[in-house]
Amino acid sequence: MVSCLYHCRWQPWRISVIVYLLLLQSVSAGFIDIDTPLDRRTTTSLIDGSEYELVMSDEFNVDNRTFGDGHDATWTALDKSDDDSSNAGGGSMQFYNSSAVTTENGYLKISSFIDRTEWTRYDQVKKAWKKERKNFTSGMVQSWNKFCFTGGIVEVDVVFPGDPFVGGLWPAVWLLGNLGRATYLPSTNNIWPWSYDKCTRELQKAQTISACNRENHFGMFPFRGRGATEIDIVEVMTGDSNGPLPSTRPPISLPYADLTLQVAPGIPKNRPQSGHLPVRKTRISGHTAYAAETWYTGLHMEGNTSINPFFYGTYMAETKPEEPVSRTKQEAFQADAVGVAHQLTPSHFRHPHTFRLEWQPGAGGRIDWFVKGYQINETLAIEGDGKGHDWVHVYGLEDSVLSSLTGAQIPIEPSYLIMNTAISSTWGFPYDVPEWCTKCFDCEDPKCQCNFNPGFCEMMRTGSVNLNIDSIRVYQSKNDDAHVGAPHTLGCDPPDYPTKEWIMGHSYRYMRNPPFSFNDHGLPLQRVPTGGGSCVSDSDCGGHVENENLTAAYDELRTYGRRTKSLEKSMGRGRCVDSMSIAIFSSLGGKMCECFDGYSGPNCMSLRHIDDAPSAYKIRMNQSPFHRIENFEAPLFFLVSISAMISLLFAFGVTKTLRDKRDRLMPLRPPPKVDGYRGTSI
Repeated sequence: MVSCLYHCRWQPWRISVIVYLLLLQSVSAGFIDIDTPLDRRTTTSLIDGSEYELVMSDEFNVDNRTFGDGHDATWTALDKSDDDSSNAGGGSMQFYNSSAVTTENGYLKISSFIDRTEWTRYDQVKKAWKKERKNFTSGMVQSWNKFCFTGGIVEVDVVFPGDPFVGGLWPAVWLLGNLGRATYLPSTNNIWPWSYDKCTRELQKAQTISACNRENHFGMFPFRGRGATEIDIVEVMTGDSNGPLPSTRPPISLPYADLTLQVAPGIPKNRPQSGHLPVRKTRISGHTAYAAETWYTGLHMEGNTSINPFFYGTYMAETKPEEPVSRTKQEAFQADAVGVAHQLTPSHFRHPHTFRLEWQPGAGGRIDWFVKGYQINETLAIEGDGKGHDWVHVYGLEDSVLSSLTGAQIPIEPSYLIMNTAISSTWGFPYDVPEWCTKCFDCEDPKCQCNFNPGFCEMMRTGSVNLNIDSIRVYQSKNDDAHVGAPHTLGCDPPDYPTKEWIMGHSYRYMRNPPFSFNDHGLPLQRVPTGGGSCVSDSDCGGHVENENLTAAYDELRTYGRRTKSLEKSMGRGRCVDSMSIAIFSSLGGKMCECFDGYSGPNCMSLRHIDDAPSAYKIRMNQSPFHRIENFEAPLFFLVSISAMISLLFAFGVTKTLRDKRDRLMPLRPPPKVDGYRGTSI
């Protein structure tokens, strides 16, 4: 029965490790911030009314944290170029640098500014070295392959960056399936954003891990479609539209929030035209007939929320030779953006506002977005200040909305959190530049100014363009019967939807390109050490940080129903010591950080989180070696040939054995006589 975990097509909650999952379903404090307030340890679903428990949180209360690769147990800030581009040639213009991400005044601060980054790479098409340059620096932090979850509630308190009426920034908080690593295009090619578990031969080549595949290998189930699905909790489009945008109903102006599910397969034909709402019924105007267009129906929208008529999805076309990935004409496909535009106000760029996502995964599931409502007067309300007013259910879609039209399903992939600010010529930049304008995007070059919105370069020079995250929290249900869809799970490699073996088998797709990969030691992620960072004083090792473990207090309340003792505070997360006192660093000399229990990172600024979720890879490695052998099929001629060879070898062995036995049983003959001498023959 255990071997069927990898060879049979089971429903996710019927596999043989169900008992194992249930035993570990109790909420673990593995990724919970000790600073999370006691009254935020649970929440109530706004859809099913049941209680959800905190499974992950980060309050960002400790200043000066660093998030470079190997610095934090939950997050990784990237150090690489964002090479995302469109088939038309537009694309991202920022270089992600981990130095642009830190914590300050109780916020995670992701800064964006003018700063040129140059490097040289080898062009495989032209067979020559090529100089590359990005004129902007920004930050992306992600929990890829560290913290993942499937289903639950996400709440994020955020202050958006920049001037709300100057277009050009692309801040976002979003989820992506762990099989794809954001900005690492080889990992997402024909993986993003598939959420399709049916065998359709016309789509098989476009979906790398298809339900048509008899063997998906690398720990994947046969006949199961997989992908890296994307759920955008909030993306922001800034700018000045000088009134309502066309084709929005109710009228929406810039700036607005984009709340979107990006999914494949998409609608292949008769799609809505960009810039126009879907035509729901065939109508005739004068001598012109407007045919009904195909788009998703049954979407829930409330408040100042309209279908987003400016982005219906992306056609992933056949690639050009100079693009960073390869996709043939047969592998091209349509991805849909099933989303809405929701009105924002200048307050969203000055004060924290709460955005909430409720995600019930898989067939029969649903996704719902909520914001806080703000009552201006008796008749007018906007979704606004996030200060504890009533939640507004601004957008929602059920699984049937997808399955009835394209056969796709609500995402069920283990997904990770991403927070970033991009700068892309395809997002919020002028689209009607004059013909004489040279196409370039350098704020220091006067010829390029016509490509920017007025005030953009001045804003980027201020040094105060920051995406500030006050907190992010994830909750899950312990009662599978309380919600629709599949059970909630924790971990990046859950038994039903494994990812670890796939990533290990394709590790090069999840790594940076040269020359940046030279520092990666052949690993997509570096190990997070427990100390070892250079220091001068204890404050360099978190020695100044005052710790108050609210998790211990919460556990006490749950166990005894009351607090039995006062909460004790401790000082420091580590200390600065002579490296001679740390055995593994004794040969390096100087001073280094030594972390106290419960803390990690080179300078002890990260909580030492433990991922104790069930892992498909660990279960697989603990099985009998015979259970690891994949299904094997071969042509009849090959099998007959192998059988004949085995028969010949067996016959030869039997013959030799009988001959040796006969020789041993024969009597020894006396040596021959030579010239009357009885002895050894010469």
